[in-house]
Amino acid sequence: MKTKSYRRKLPLSIFPVALSSFAFIAILYAERLRFLSSDSLPKARSCARKTAVVKARKVVENPDLDDRFEFDSEECDITRGKWVFNRSSKPLYTDRSCPYVERQYSCEKNGQLELDYRHWEWQPDDCYLPKFDPEVALKKLRGKRLVFVGDSLQRSQWESFVCMVEWTIPPQHKSMKRGRIRDVFKAKEYNATIEFHWAPFLVQSNTDLNILEPKKRIVKIDSVSNSSRDWEGADILAFNTYVWWMIGPRLKALWGSFANGEEGYEKLETPIAYKIGLKTWANWVDSTINPNKTRVFFTTISPLHIRSKDWGREDGLRCFNETKPLKNKNFWGSGADKEMMSVAAGVIGKIKVPVSVLNITQLSMYRVDAHSSIYTYSGGKLLANEEKTDPGEHADCIHWCLPGVPDTWNQILFAHL
Repeated sequence: MKTKSYRRKLPLSIFPVALSSFAFIAILYAERLRFLSSDSLPKARSCARKTAVVKARKVVENPDLDDRFEFDSEECDITRGKWVFNRSSKPLYTDRSCPYVERQYSCEKNGQLELDYRHWEWQPDDCYLPKFDPEVALKKLRGKRLVFVGDSLQRSQWESFVCMVEWTIPPQHKSMKRGRIRDVFKAKEYNATIEFHWAPFLVQSNTDLNILEPKKRIVKIDSVSNSSRDWEGADILAFNTYVWWMIGPRLKALWGSFANGEEGYEKLETPIAYKIGLKTWANWVDSTINPNKTRVFFTTISPLHIRSKDWGREDGLRCFNETKPLKNKNFWGSGADKEMMSVAAGVIGKIKVPVSVLNITQLSMYRVDAHSSIYTYSGGKLLANEEKTDPGEHADCIHWCLPGVPDTWNQILFAHL
């Protein structure tokens, strides 16, 4: 079932995104250490009003039949809806039951006692998402490669997907191989792999393998990532890239070879560099992907919640101590740059190969309560007690707890499959 791609021009950013602060850079700097040791969204057509009313009435009359309404990506705008608390809803896994959840996302294991964030379900206004069914998902993946490509947020979605299915597979029929830039989970009886490939920019950079401080990073915006040869042959490709670009208003961009050193780079405004880099990736998609064999997805921005004033908490400390999703409809904070959204929309809209867009930004924007916060790993270790007492400096409001919000992203991906 095809999903509508980005095709409309989006409004430019209303709020400047202050992502160049020291704390933000510190989190980005730390995220690679594992390898070393709304209205701005594209709109699908709303369901026909009569159909939506009938469906809503049926759900009210018999709430147990919610999952019988098929998700139609051409008819339902997944970005419009609300989070509904359901205490009886249990995640398919926990960070204790699934051995593949990294400590960076293992909030309960890291000391988080308030777990209500696990019981919120995304309910679109006009349709109902099917529940994630691990056995059906595995059957759809039989004989296939599902490959997630991107940064640590994409890695968390990959870990989420693996954890949502792995518990149904006997130990002798599954395996996991970890690497510096490639992780592969294999469901042997299904002859299927669910993979993650590290490529935070999707194009080459001098910091893909060996982490460099932000001011020394150079992005080779005219060459797709070196790991792209491993993307070829995948049956389903799911890409993302955003947060690594947001280290300041300007970025060091290079054409040609890294052998030229710093003499070859030029400082570009971040949206311009992002656009050129995405065009390079788009050209790779058009020149390499056979749409008859491979489905391509692009995940929109996973929002940050660093500036608590965005949601009216003047005395707040980032996302720390937030316990519920925001309720103000269409809330849009500074943690997702609308100009960058517009850039992505324009590039994806011109790709010849069909690209299905997973619009996760608006629904994730409400979830100030579900980040790793102080229950995270930094520099390969848990935050020290003195660091936990300073959440304004150390709370991770970029990454998400698992289980959590990335499970909903995968629920949407599952619906598209």
